[in-house]
Parts: sequence; structure tokens; C-alpha cells
Amino acid sequence: MFDFLDGYDVLGAFWTTVQLTLLSAVGSLVWGTLLAAMRVGPVPLMRGFGTAYVNIVRNIPLTVIILFSSLGLYQTLNITLAAKDTDTINFRLAVLGLIVYTSAFVCEAIRSGINTVPVGQAEAARAIGLSFSQVLFVVVLPQAFRAAVGPLTNVLIALTKNTTVAAAIGVAEAALLMKDMVEKEAQLLLISAIIAFGFCCLTLPTGLILGWVGKKVAVKR
Repeated sequence: MFDFLDGYDVLGAFWTTVQLTLLSAVGSLVWGTLLAAMRVGPVPLMRGFGTAYVNIVRNIPLTVIILFSSLGLYQTLNITLAAKDTDTINFRLAVLGLIVYTSAFVCEAIRSGINTVPVGQAEAARAIGLSFSQVLFVVVLPQAFRAAVGPLTNVLIALTKNTTVAAAIGVAEAALLMKDMVEKEAQLLLISAIIAFGFCCLTLPTGLILGWVGKKVAVKR
């Protein structure tokens, strides 16, 4: 029943999906944290930029962002992100697009964690002479991350599933393989079940493990 799989690199496609997820997750966490810092910062211009970025990007379909990464940055502006072959360029552009999109949701998840930190702690830190950046990165963010594990887990799971959009620009991940298999094989239900099972193997352990971590590191108030 599974003989037709011999001609397809299913594990390789899911490995590409894992790479897209991990690289995009790291980039989104960094950029999302900076956006959250801007949104709660004392500089009006930075607050305005952070707010505008989140509200605009969250309302743009991911497909539009990914297609713009390829058609706009690569084919129009010839931005290759230091890559030479087309496959690598598309992969890096997909990662960039996923970071741009996902970081808006990471920002809001972290900001929700920041809102759980008692205001008195920040005021006490400022009273002993700490600057805003010191208060944010030494006092507030460590507690905010602990409170935001749950929301960040949801964002990570959504990101894993969103990597399928990278197939729109030819990145050889699981969704593109599924499209190729469906076009060549008369096994639609079986192929769909295999791909769905693969994504469940990626997302279910992630949710269970990070859910357990979230309970362990939660701040008791």
C-alpha cells in the first residue's frame, strides 16, 4: 500500500519544514521581542512604529508576504540574501517572510506577558537608579517570558503549519511534496493522511512539552 512512497523523499520534505520552523522561530522571537520593547517603551516614535507594524502585518495574508518576498525582493529588486542557487534563495526568502509575519504575533504574546508583571516591580527598579532598558531586560522580560510560554507555544504551532505557504514559491517542504504526489499518484486520501500524520508528529509533542514547561516556569503570584 505504501510502495508508491519509494520515489519520494518524505523525510527530506519534513526536514525542510523543521528547518523553516526553527529558523523562523528564532528570528521571530528576536524581532518580536524588540517590537514588544518598542510598544512598551517611553519613546513615542518607537511605540508608534511597533503598534503600526503589528496592526498592519497581522492583517496581511501570509501568502501575500511570501509571494512578495520572491516576486518583489528577488525577481524585482534582485535581493538574494547572499545565496547563489534558486532553491537556497527561495528558502531564505521564505524564512524572512515567516519572520516578518510571525514576529507580530510573538510581539503580542510577549506584551501580554509583560502586562502580568506587577507595575510596582518596575517602579522599584527605577527607584534604585536602573534605566528603562535595564528594567525591561533584567526585571520585566524574564518574568514576561515565563508568563508567555503558553501563548508562544500556540504561535510556534501555528508557525509550523504556516510553513506550508512556502510551497507557493517552490520551497521543497511537505506541502509542495504533497502537491507533487497528488498530481502523480491516485492515492489522495492516503497521501493526505501521511502528510497530516507528519504534521501531528511535529506539533503535538511541541504542545505537550512546552505546555509542561509553561506550568513549571509559571510565576506564582
